[in-house]
Amino acid sequence: MSILITGATGYIGSAVVRELVTAGEKVRCLVRKTSNMKNLGDLHVELAYGDIRDIDSVRRALQGCNSVYHLAAIYANWLPDPGLMYQVNEEGTRNVLTACKDAGVQKIVYCSSVAALGAHGKTPANESAKFNLNSTKDHYFISKYRAEQVALTFARGGLPVVIVNPSVPIGPRDIAPTPTGALIINILKGKLPAYVDGGINLVDVTDCARGIISAMKTGQAGKKYILGNRNVTMKEFFDLIVNVAGRGKSPFVRLPRWVAVFSGYGYQMLARINGKPPVTSASWVRVGSHYSWWDCTMAKEQLDLGQRPLEKSIADAVEWFQNNGYI
Repeated sequence: MSILITGATGYIGSAVVRELVTAGEKVRCLVRKTSNMKNLGDLHVELAYGDIRDIDSVRRALQGCNSVYHLAAIYANWLPDPGLMYQVNEEGTRNVLTACKDAGVQKIVYCSSVAALGAHGKTPANESAKFNLNSTKDHYFISKYRAEQVALTFARGGLPVVIVNPSVPIGPRDIAPTPTGALIINILKGKLPAYVDGGINLVDVTDCARGIISAMKTGQAGKKYILGNRNVTMKEFFDLIVNVAGRGKSPFVRLPRWVAVFSGYGYQMLARINGKPPVTSASWVRVGSHYSWWDCTMAKEQLDLGQRPLEKSIADAVEWFQNNGYI
């Protein structure tokens, strides 16, 4: 029997594929014909063409599979059409889980995010945290929260789905790049002149992938597991990037939140003009001005989640960006 993976060409998804192939598993990847295949280029996998927005293509891809990793999602700080995030993140999740239920899949790991749990200050929160960021109006965070509610509904209905909530992954092969990767690139290019007070949790992308695979093996259906490592302030993160890379410029001007939000609107206006992703957005600033710090004890104890030093993860990311012409 094969293992089906959605989102296999993405940052976390391709890391999961790499680990499974290395372990000798038979992997089938649901990909769109327009997907960037760079991260799967050297891996022996079976391809099934489709889109999680098309439930019939998901059903076809599921044939002969008894386990599923649902990792497909849009992770962006802004889109010209924010409705696309809900179509993929929320409705796509409903399609995948409906198809899994109908096919009698034995176990599913759904990759949610700490975004679905909100942000709760400098005291690290755990899996019981309740979403509290509707006021930011950030479509990524809200769509991931709504998608997680879909997964929980299926779990309560008896579908054997385990939910993992990665924090902010970092490391090599961030081809998009993700908003986090773009942040690293902008720091190394000296393009981020200021910052707002806030905090995040970071995790190595390979540790995250191994935690996801462990969730398939030992995770309990209906439970959530936060996959994270180290809590840092945004300023600490920027300083670490510069210190590890030995280049770039860490922003030293701390902006009031309202000024940063206003600048976010400016970046969005520029993005509509030039068609390029904005450096940041107003809603992303609102999110980033919170402290999203997490207690990952349960995943460390029950999933044996790795805790690679953050400095090594940053170094790997910087080296990959340098070798692939991003900086």
